[in-house]
Amino acid sequence: MSARSTFWLAAVALLLAAVAVPLALVGAIGSDDGTDADAGMAMSAGSMGDHMAAAPMDGVPEATARRGGQVLRPRIEKGVRVYRLVARPVRWEILPDVAVTALTYNGTVPGPELRVPYGARVRVEFENALDEPTTVHWHGLAVPNAMDGVPGITQEPVQPGERFTYEFRAIPAGRDSTGGTFFYHSHFEEDRQVGLGLSGPLIIEPPAPRRYDVERTVMINEWNLDAATGETRPPMQMEGMFPNFFTLNGKSFPETEVIRVRRGDRVLLRVVGAGQFAHPMHLHGTDFRVVAKDGHPVERPQAMDVVNVSPGERVDLAFTATEPGKWVFHCHIGHHLTNDGDDPGGLILVVDVSEKERTR
Repeated sequence: MSARSTFWLAAVALLLAAVAVPLALVGAIGSDDGTDADAGMAMSAGSMGDHMAAAPMDGVPEATARRGGQVLRPRIEKGVRVYRLVARPVRWEILPDVAVTALTYNGTVPGPELRVPYGARVRVEFENALDEPTTVHWHGLAVPNAMDGVPGITQEPVQPGERFTYEFRAIPAGRDSTGGTFFYHSHFEEDRQVGLGLSGPLIIEPPAPRRYDVERTVMINEWNLDAATGETRPPMQMEGMFPNFFTLNGKSFPETEVIRVRRGDRVLLRVVGAGQFAHPMHLHGTDFRVVAKDGHPVERPQAMDVVNVSPGERVDLAFTATEPGKWVFHCHIGHHLTNDGDDPGGLILVVDVSEKERTR
């Protein structure tokens, strides 16, 4: 073999070796990455599947209460306002013969309303009667960090059958407000548990509150219900998980409350975005003033007739009922005014203004 032939054979061998080593490394790394990626995707899919699963129905009792969000009276122990909250599932009727499987506080949707004077000491004796872990978060309150209800960060999840005591003073976060509209909700698998109803209103009453003739708290929720099977899944912003029922204080129109007022009454609506979707809420017959936002007074209230209420947001609307008649307060997204596609339904309530004025 000539020297030139030997040179070219050696060059080709070196070239093949240079290509083979990187390919072997890529193959090895790709194999490891593929295994990890597949495992990660499987874990992610499993976790997402759990979140999207229908709420268990077997053995879930029918709710004994008809209306949610009713004021829960505390017992007083050495100046501390003590409340008892139990998280438990119920079959909750949103319309006649239409019920969702809901995760609730004290068996109602929404949970009971806690009304507390500004600065008062509060103790909540919480019990988890669900078949899954949970916590309670006090949305918008200046609670001690250990009482914030964030699993894995401020506390361990409360396991099924366990109890946990929350203690704090009723003070808004930021400590620059003396009262307003707040709420409490699960912070464990929030997309699932809150989507299945696990929330309730909390009102901090200021030392010198403005007086209204009529006041209501209105909690907005959405539901993903298979009306044929009764299976209830948490609504999410993804294909196959969008809501088909919508409720105000746990009821869909025409089962929503009729708010009866008299001409000249000052009315306050405390509107809470307790669900997972935004809702532009519109009032017929008059305008309103947004007098507070997220528990903080608005310095220059603005005249409006539509206000957007996003998830977690609270908006206090005040108006004077000047025009007699039946005026609707409703979401301005048409689909949200339906019950599984049937119109009218969903997020509509009626403000019924009578001709007779209130004696003052």
